[in-house]
Amino acid sequence: MKRILFGVALAAAIAGSSSTIAAFCGFYVGKADTKLFNRASQVVLVRDGDRTVMTMASDFQGEMKEFAIVIPVPTFLKREQIHVGDKALVDHLDAYSAPRLVEYFDENPCEPRRYERMLAAPAPAAQAALSDAKTRAKSLGVTIEAQYTVGEYDILILSAQESSGLETWLRQNGYRIPPGASPVIGSYLKQNMRFFVAKVNLTEQAKLGYTYLRPLQVAYESPKFMLPIRLGMVNASGAQDLFVFALTRTGRIETTNYRTVKLPSDMELPVYLKDQGEFPSFYKAMFTRQVEKQDGNAVFTEYAWDMRWCDPCAANPLSGDELRRLGVFWENDDDSRGGAANAFLTRLHVRYDNAHFPEDLVFQETGDRTNFQGRYILRQAYKGELSCSAATGYRRSLVERHGREAEQLASLTGWNLADIRKKMGPEPSVGPDPNWWDRLWK
Repeated sequence: MKRILFGVALAAAIAGSSSTIAAFCGFYVGKADTKLFNRASQVVLVRDGDRTVMTMASDFQGEMKEFAIVIPVPTFLKREQIHVGDKALVDHLDAYSAPRLVEYFDENPCEPRRYERMLAAPAPAAQAALSDAKTRAKSLGVTIEAQYTVGEYDILILSAQESSGLETWLRQNGYRIPPGASPVIGSYLKQNMRFFVAKVNLTEQAKLGYTYLRPLQVAYESPKFMLPIRLGMVNASGAQDLFVFALTRTGRIETTNYRTVKLPSDMELPVYLKDQGEFPSFYKAMFTRQVEKQDGNAVFTEYAWDMRWCDPCAANPLSGDELRRLGVFWENDDDSRGGAANAFLTRLHVRYDNAHFPEDLVFQETGDRTNFQGRYILRQAYKGELSCSAATGYRRSLVERHGREAEQLASLTGWNLADIRKKMGPEPSVGPDPNWWDRLWK
């Protein structure tokens, strides 16, 4: 194999709709989904009690014959516990939960009115060949516990007595082991973890007609609620972005061995971020600055919300059928409302490397069902004719508001304040306050 993907080093590009969707008191105008980030992995975790369903979407680019993945798993997996999923489900989940830009419009200050809040609607291998492979593996202290073909993937479940034997077996079978993998592999063996090994079966893929890698899904029971990321860093050239979408019955999830921090949210920002198409640049710069402020070792909450609704909606909530296909096994058959009766989504974003994330991610469920989203606000000024006495005060308030927006953007991103003000353009002319007698007989 010319290339091996270790651990959770996976991702999928997103093809979301660019159309705007009406939402609570405003309009959704853009989202910061995972396609903004290079080397970004996507994992969906469905968790209830000791039961976990994990969906892994691959960002592998290259010839399919070069693809391979090795993932530590906490328990033995039967053939029936492995499934090939639908990439569109992960795309939908990403689009639904992505941090978003929303737009509001000032009313005419010369026509004051009462505003009411309006809520948004919510084929198995030959036996002889398998026997020979098992014999060779056994001589190295490696046990091939199972071998399956699932969809377009050939899958092995391995256990081993020591890391050197497993590394030798992987090399003999065409896997390139990067330097530094041995101690990481050894630590997983000490925890009695198995290794889930998958390659693309080109013959089966041709029969099925797919030209891309579909997500792999595994369902298992274990008290360990964790995600192995350390093998994914062994051969990484730099920091990687990981997006975890967790669905539970109870509420938000968080990491127990790293700080879990909410991203800054509900900030009012200059409207040129939309007008000049700079929202993606803003979001990447803002996230990088937050990583730096947390010394590079925090996990960020980008979204936490009940799946029954959204506000504003970057995409519709997933249907009951979609959730079941992602592994929400407690969802009932009533899909009439279009969403889940009881599925709470947490979206976590972590930028990790060896220096700042020496341990795998360990999670816990919480009972917190407080809604949260990364949400950034644009307020468009009223652009109609202003001839009343309130116009001067309104224009003055715009100048003050724009100043706050510029300072907020500079603080979030580290961008130069003077450059921001230049992009915002000239301020409206305020003019003098009217004389007090001008209003006496009007």
